[in-house]
Amino acid sequence: MINPDELKFDERGLIPAIVQDALTGRVLTLAYMNRESLEISMKEKKTCFWSRSRQELWLKGETSGNYQHIVSITADCDKDALLVRVEKDGPACHLGNESCFWDNTVWESPELADFTIDNLYSMLEGRKEEMPEGSYTSYLFEKGIDKILKKVGEESTEVIIAAKADDRAETVYEIADLAYHIMVMMVNMGIPLDEVRKELASRHIIDKKVKQEKMV
Repeated sequence: MINPDELKFDERGLIPAIVQDALTGRVLTLAYMNRESLEISMKEKKTCFWSRSRQELWLKGETSGNYQHIVSITADCDKDALLVRVEKDGPACHLGNESCFWDNTVWESPELADFTIDNLYSMLEGRKEEMPEGSYTSYLFEKGIDKILKKVGEESTEVIIAAKADDRAETVYEIADLAYHIMVMMVNMGIPLDEVRKELASRHIIDKKVKQEKMV
Protein backbone atom coordinates (compact mmCIF):
# COMPACT_ATOMS: atom_id res chain seq x y z
CA MET A 1 0.00 0.00 0.00
CA ILE A 2 2.35 2.73 1.26
CA ASN A 3 5.72 2.99 2.98
CA PRO A 4 5.37 4.42 6.53
CA ASP A 5 8.99 5.61 6.35
CA GLU A 6 8.00 8.10 3.66
CA LEU A 7 5.20 9.70 5.71
CA LYS A 8 5.39 12.92 7.75
CA PHE A 9 3.93 12.29 11.20
CA ASP A 10 3.33 15.39 13.33
CA GLU A 11 5.13 16.28 16.56
CA ARG A 12 2.82 13.87 18.43
CA GLY A 13 3.64 11.07 16.03
CA LEU A 14 0.19 11.26 14.38
CA ILE A 15 -1.09 11.59 10.84
CA PRO A 16 -4.72 12.41 9.86
CA ALA A 17 -6.58 9.65 8.02
CA ILE A 18 -9.66 10.43 5.93
CA VAL A 19 -11.79 7.29 5.67
CA GLN A 20 -13.85 6.96 2.48
CA ASP A 21 -16.43 4.38 1.42
CA ALA A 22 -14.85 2.66 -1.60
CA LEU A 23 -18.25 1.81 -3.07
CA THR A 24 -20.03 5.17 -2.81
CA GLY A 25 -17.23 7.71 -2.45
CA ARG A 26 -18.82 9.01 0.76
CA VAL A 27 -16.42 10.41 3.35
CA LEU A 28 -17.05 8.41 6.51
CA THR A 29 -14.83 9.93 9.17
CA LEU A 30 -11.60 11.70 10.00
CA ALA A 31 -9.38 9.89 12.47
CA TYR A 32 -5.71 9.75 13.36
CA MET A 33 -3.09 7.04 13.04
CA ASN A 34 0.33 6.67 14.54
CA ARG A 35 2.97 4.40 13.07
CA GLU A 36 1.82 1.39 15.09
CA SER A 37 -1.87 1.74 14.20
CA LEU A 38 -0.96 2.21 10.54
CA GLU A 39 1.15 -0.93 10.55
CA ILE A 40 -1.70 -2.86 12.22
CA SER A 41 -4.12 -1.51 9.62
CA MET A 42 -1.87 -2.61 6.79
CA LYS A 43 -1.33 -6.06 8.31
CA GLU A 44 -4.95 -6.79 9.32
CA LYS A 45 -6.53 -4.96 6.33
CA LYS A 46 -8.89 -3.32 8.86
CA THR A 47 -8.77 0.26 10.09
CA CYS A 48 -6.95 0.79 13.37
CA PHE A 49 -6.57 4.29 14.81
CA TRP A 50 -4.99 6.13 17.71
CA SER A 51 -7.51 7.65 20.11
CA ARG A 52 -6.30 11.08 21.15
CA SER A 53 -8.85 11.27 23.97
CA ARG A 54 -8.16 7.81 25.45
CA GLN A 55 -4.51 7.74 24.41
CA GLU A 56 -4.74 4.19 23.14
CA LEU A 57 -5.07 2.12 19.97
CA TRP A 58 -8.58 1.21 18.80
CA LEU A 59 -9.55 -1.22 16.09
CA LYS A 60 -12.69 0.08 14.42
CA GLY A 61 -15.50 -2.45 14.90
CA GLU A 62 -13.82 -4.39 17.70
CA THR A 63 -16.77 -3.77 20.04
CA SER A 64 -19.53 -2.81 17.59
CA GLY A 65 -18.78 -5.30 14.83
CA ASN A 66 -18.73 -2.43 12.32
CA TYR A 67 -15.33 -3.27 10.87
CA GLN A 68 -13.88 -1.28 7.99
CA HIS A 69 -12.08 -3.53 5.51
CA ILE A 70 -9.31 -1.63 3.78
CA VAL A 71 -9.27 -1.46 -0.02
CA SER A 72 -6.39 0.97 -0.31
CA ILE A 73 -4.34 3.51 1.62
CA THR A 74 -2.75 6.43 -0.18
CA ALA A 75 -0.93 9.54 0.97
CA ASP A 76 -1.41 13.06 -0.31
CA CYS A 77 1.24 14.92 -2.27
CA ASP A 78 2.90 16.25 0.91
CA LYS A 79 2.92 12.83 2.60
CA ASP A 80 1.26 14.31 5.70
CA ALA A 81 -2.30 12.98 5.31
CA LEU A 82 -3.84 9.64 4.36
CA LEU A 83 -6.87 8.59 2.35
CA VAL A 84 -8.15 5.19 3.48
CA ARG A 85 -10.73 3.59 1.17
CA VAL A 86 -12.79 0.90 2.87
CA GLU A 87 -15.69 -1.48 2.55
CA LYS A 88 -17.62 -1.22 5.82
CA ASP A 89 -19.68 -3.74 7.74
CA GLY A 90 -21.94 -1.12 9.31
CA PRO A 91 -22.29 2.55 10.31
CA ALA A 92 -19.05 4.50 10.58
CA CYS A 93 -20.23 6.93 13.26
CA HIS A 94 -20.47 6.01 16.94
CA LEU A 95 -23.92 7.64 16.92
CA GLY A 96 -25.15 5.00 14.48
CA ASN A 97 -24.99 7.23 11.39
CA GLU A 98 -23.54 5.98 8.12
CA SER A 99 -21.04 8.86 8.18
CA CYS A 100 -19.72 11.24 10.82
CA PHE A 101 -20.44 14.07 8.36
CA TRP A 102 -23.73 15.33 6.97
CA ASP A 103 -22.85 17.03 3.71
CA ASN A 104 -19.28 16.00 3.04
CA THR A 105 -19.18 15.01 -0.64
CA VAL A 106 -20.94 16.05 -3.77
CA TRP A 107 -22.72 12.70 -3.85
CA GLU A 108 -24.53 13.31 -0.54
CA SER A 109 -26.01 16.71 -1.32
CA PRO A 110 -29.84 16.70 -0.96
CA GLU A 111 -30.33 18.36 -4.33
CA LEU A 112 -28.73 15.28 -5.93
CA ALA A 113 -31.31 12.81 -4.63
CA ASP A 114 -32.61 12.67 -8.22
CA PHE A 115 -29.18 12.77 -9.80
CA THR A 116 -28.54 14.40 -13.14
CA ILE A 117 -25.38 15.85 -14.64
CA ASP A 118 -27.11 19.23 -14.74
CA ASN A 119 -27.86 19.05 -11.02
CA LEU A 120 -24.25 18.20 -10.28
CA TYR A 121 -23.03 21.09 -12.41
CA SER A 122 -25.41 23.51 -10.65
CA MET A 123 -24.28 22.25 -7.27
CA LEU A 124 -20.63 22.78 -8.23
CA GLU A 125 -21.44 26.33 -9.32
CA GLY A 126 -23.01 26.88 -5.92
CA ARG A 127 -19.92 25.57 -4.17
CA LYS A 128 -17.72 27.94 -6.18
CA GLU A 129 -19.91 30.89 -5.25
CA GLU A 130 -20.40 30.05 -1.57
CA MET A 131 -17.10 28.24 -0.84
CA PRO A 132 -18.41 26.42 2.26
CA GLU A 133 -15.71 25.52 4.76
CA GLY A 134 -14.75 21.84 4.91
CA SER A 135 -15.96 21.07 1.39
CA TYR A 136 -13.54 19.17 -0.86
CA THR A 137 -14.98 21.04 -3.84
CA SER A 138 -14.27 24.38 -2.15
CA TYR A 139 -10.72 23.18 -1.52
CA LEU A 140 -10.21 22.50 -5.23
CA PHE A 141 -11.56 25.90 -6.26
CA GLU A 142 -9.42 27.58 -3.62
CA LYS A 143 -6.26 25.85 -4.85
CA GLY A 144 -7.02 26.83 -8.45
CA ILE A 145 -6.59 25.44 -11.93
CA ASP A 146 -3.19 23.78 -11.42
CA LYS A 147 -4.52 21.62 -8.57
CA ILE A 148 -7.71 20.83 -10.49
CA LEU A 149 -5.78 19.81 -13.61
CA LYS A 150 -3.44 17.69 -11.49
CA LYS A 151 -6.48 15.79 -10.16
CA VAL A 152 -7.92 15.39 -13.68
CA GLY A 153 -4.61 13.87 -14.77
CA GLU A 154 -4.44 11.56 -11.76
CA GLU A 155 -8.02 10.35 -12.21
CA SER A 156 -7.45 9.78 -15.95
CA THR A 157 -4.54 7.53 -15.06
CA GLU A 158 -6.65 5.67 -12.49
CA VAL A 159 -9.30 4.98 -15.15
CA ILE A 160 -6.66 3.57 -17.48
CA ILE A 161 -5.17 1.36 -14.76
CA ALA A 162 -8.56 -0.01 -13.71
CA ALA A 163 -9.67 -0.66 -17.29
CA LYS A 164 -6.37 -2.31 -18.18
CA ALA A 165 -6.87 -4.63 -15.20
CA ASP A 166 -10.34 -5.44 -16.55
CA ASP A 167 -11.82 -4.46 -13.16
CA ARG A 168 -15.30 -3.29 -14.08
CA ALA A 169 -16.37 -2.03 -10.64
CA GLU A 170 -13.14 -0.13 -10.10
CA THR A 171 -13.35 1.35 -13.60
CA VAL A 172 -16.86 2.65 -12.95
CA TYR A 173 -15.68 4.14 -9.67
CA GLU A 174 -12.72 5.88 -11.30
CA ILE A 175 -14.83 7.14 -14.23
CA ALA A 176 -17.14 8.79 -11.71
CA ASP A 177 -14.13 10.43 -10.01
CA LEU A 178 -12.83 11.63 -13.37
CA ALA A 179 -16.22 12.99 -14.44
CA TYR A 180 -16.54 14.92 -11.19
CA HIS A 181 -13.10 16.51 -11.48
CA ILE A 182 -13.64 17.38 -15.16
CA MET A 183 -16.84 19.17 -14.21
CA VAL A 184 -15.01 21.06 -11.46
CA MET A 185 -12.56 22.14 -14.17
CA MET A 186 -15.43 23.22 -16.42
CA VAL A 187 -17.04 25.31 -13.68
CA ASN A 188 -13.68 26.87 -12.82
CA MET A 189 -13.16 27.82 -16.48
CA GLY A 190 -16.75 28.98 -16.98
CA ILE A 191 -17.52 26.30 -19.58
CA PRO A 192 -21.26 25.47 -19.46
CA LEU A 193 -22.58 21.99 -20.20
CA ASP A 194 -24.42 23.29 -23.25
CA GLU A 195 -21.14 24.16 -24.98
CA VAL A 196 -20.00 20.55 -24.69
CA ARG A 197 -23.43 19.30 -25.81
CA LYS A 198 -23.28 21.55 -28.89
CA GLU A 199 -19.79 20.36 -29.72
CA LEU A 200 -20.89 16.73 -29.49
CA ALA A 201 -24.03 17.43 -31.53
CA SER A 202 -21.92 19.05 -34.27
CA ARG A 203 -20.04 15.81 -34.81
CA HIS A 204 -22.57 14.12 -37.05
CA ILE A 205 -20.20 11.27 -37.94
CA ILE A 206 -19.03 10.03 -34.55
CA ASP A 207 -16.39 7.72 -35.99
CA LYS A 208 -14.71 10.48 -37.99
CA LYS A 209 -11.15 11.07 -36.81
CA VAL A 210 -11.39 14.85 -36.85
CA LYS A 211 -8.13 15.63 -35.06
CA GLN A 212 -6.05 13.28 -37.21
CA GLU A 213 -7.52 14.65 -40.42
CA LYS A 214 -6.71 18.20 -39.38
CA MET A 215 -3.10 17.18 -38.80
CA VAL A 216 -2.70 15.75 -42.33
